[in-house]
Amino acid sequence: MEDRVIQSLLLENKETLNVTGVEGVDNFNDETVVLLTNKGKLTIKGQRLNISKLNVDEGKLMVKGDINVLMYSDNDSNKEKVSLVKKLFK
Repeated sequence: MEDRVIQSLLLENKETLNVTGVEGVDNFNDETVVLLTNKGKLTIKGQRLNISKLNVDEGKLMVKGDINVLMYSDNDSNKEKVSLVKKLFK
């Protein structure tokens, strides 16, 4: 198993989110934060979002604001679909 780092999400009162296992920040604005984590892409949606703490070396991040949505998506989902289609038509 290559994902030895444990990922945790701690959401307090829908206002403060602490995340571990963070590998980077893909993009962010005051309504959306997209993180690259050891478990895939994590999209955070809400209002007045801001990254108040980020330590990529330790893999920790804190987002504050009105948090409404936490959604994971696979990093390699497009690669898997393409390879499957190529396999079918060979």
